[in-house]
Amino acid sequence: MSLKELIFKCRRLIIVTIHLILVVSAYILAFYLRLDFRIDSDVWQLILKTLPIFVCIKLVILGYFGLYSGLWRYASIDDIWRIAKAHVLATLCFIPTIAFFHTFAGFPRSIFILECVLSFCLVAGIRFVTRLLREKFRPAIGSKLKRAIIIGAGEAGVMVLREVRVNPKANIEIIGFIDDDRNKKNYRIQGISILGACSDIPSIVEKYGIDEVIIAIPSANGEAIRSIISNCQISSVRIRIVPGLQRILNGDLEVKPRDVKPEDLLGRETVNINENEIKGYLSGKVVLITGAGGSIGSSLCRQIVNFNPKEILLFDHNENDVYYLGIEFLTKYPQIKFKTIIGDIKDIGLLKSVFSLYKPQVIFHAAAHKHVPLMEENPVAAVKNNIIGSRNLIYAADHYKVERFILISTDKAVNPTSVMGITKRIAEMVLQSKAKISKTKFMAVRFGNVLGSDGSVVPLFKKQIEEGGPVTLTHPEVKRYFMSVHEASQLVLQAGGMGKAGEIFILDMGEQIKILDLANELIGLYGLKPEEDIKIKFIGLRPGEKLFEETLLSSEKDKATKIDKIYIAQSDYFDSHILRFKIKELEKIVNEMDEPGVRKKLQEIVGA
Repeated sequence: MSLKELIFKCRRLIIVTIHLILVVSAYILAFYLRLDFRIDSDVWQLILKTLPIFVCIKLVILGYFGLYSGLWRYASIDDIWRIAKAHVLATLCFIPTIAFFHTFAGFPRSIFILECVLSFCLVAGIRFVTRLLREKFRPAIGSKLKRAIIIGAGEAGVMVLREVRVNPKANIEIIGFIDDDRNKKNYRIQGISILGACSDIPSIVEKYGIDEVIIAIPSANGEAIRSIISNCQISSVRIRIVPGLQRILNGDLEVKPRDVKPEDLLGRETVNINENEIKGYLSGKVVLITGAGGSIGSSLCRQIVNFNPKEILLFDHNENDVYYLGIEFLTKYPQIKFKTIIGDIKDIGLLKSVFSLYKPQVIFHAAAHKHVPLMEENPVAAVKNNIIGSRNLIYAADHYKVERFILISTDKAVNPTSVMGITKRIAEMVLQSKAKISKTKFMAVRFGNVLGSDGSVVPLFKKQIEEGGPVTLTHPEVKRYFMSVHEASQLVLQAGGMGKAGEIFILDMGEQIKILDLANELIGLYGLKPEEDIKIKFIGLRPGEKLFEETLLSSEKDKATKIDKIYIAQSDYFDSHILRFKIKELEKIVNEMDEPGVRKKLQEIVGA
């Protein structure tokens, strides 16, 4: 056993011993101060007679207040408060004890106050000296410390400063804070000055030779974060960010700054979900996820495991996606029973086999063809997968008495102009039609673009930037709703516990973001400048695309539900019998590969 291991094993004993030495020293020093450093033999006898009682009281009370278990390197105001309470209580216990056993004859009353103050100073002082030595003289891991500024002189900024000071692996020196409150300028926080506002960042970076900028404003919205990043677009500077405090407190993330991710540009608030409600319909159930290997499908799978399902069925036609998801389940979630199913929702025979063999009780239908331009070129494929496949799955869920069925829809189903949007809208209509007569609780969840998902603009932009550009955009004014994969899947799970009969739940997407702004900010995250380092090229709107998206049909009404960020749309009336008849006609046209006929029939079904 090494010396370091031995010290760690005996740590508690060493700490108690140190406190014993400190309180005994304080007690004796109190007598020296009270008697002007002249202690005769009678006083020494008094000290030795009362010392055992004093030590017992002191050590027991210090232990009661948890002063033997704290890490001195993280000493704080809370530690001072606990030390003060412990010493006051110890003194209050010591006074009557002396009166009972020895009386006060020959015992200076001022000793109680002197000892309390001295002991407090020693016990608190050794903690803060330890912290000071660690923070001021910590060894640097690299040859040179990186110079950084912290944007945000609030709690998160102070937390970052503390983390940097106590963690030698950070290899960072904090030069100053940045805060838009001009009244704070030149004030100091733990010895670090507030240098200026966000608009001053370029000049501050140049003046102090800054290598990193750390954004520490967890409450900032997307617009504020994007504005900050626009001020930090300096090629020599790395931009990092501290994640939301709520996610840190939940244990999802550390307080350590990390590189800025695309979802940080959204600046969306943390989703608060009702875990008990979700657990109520998932715990002990067989859950089927179609499109399990995709962005939304795989995120749903990773969150469903937290609600103790009986079994998860990973259904997808992409064998690679399902294979890697299965490997992840084996390594990360060995306690979860799961089955990988390679297949297509258009395969009725496979659906019958899966439903009869595994008897799924909850279904999340995330499988879909979602690329707007591709579906414009391939309308037959869009109809087969998004309408016929979804219809097969919906009918199977009804026939095999599935408890809940959640369809993942899209904002492009609202007043649709594209083949993809129309097919998703018709899938919603099929679901609502079946919900009128089925005991299965059918529902749909409608939301916009998922930032960073497969097929979103972010991976495309990143690839184009890494290749040196140009970044291609359809139109300078095009806008889209965005949310993170994690947030979208959380809200889908929440909505799944709320549906009763054919509701369309709409996730609050916040404000639409201009794709041009998003492209500029992504370029800035690479330390580059738009148009100077990376060109932006406009290629024009593609067939079926809109300048902006909507979340409600013109005939729909929305009302708030009991959960924030989830709304419910009440659709207009349509005849279920006519819908089924028209879909059968559409299916015949599809089988004939008549693309113009398919487009015409799609428009007819949605009444466009």
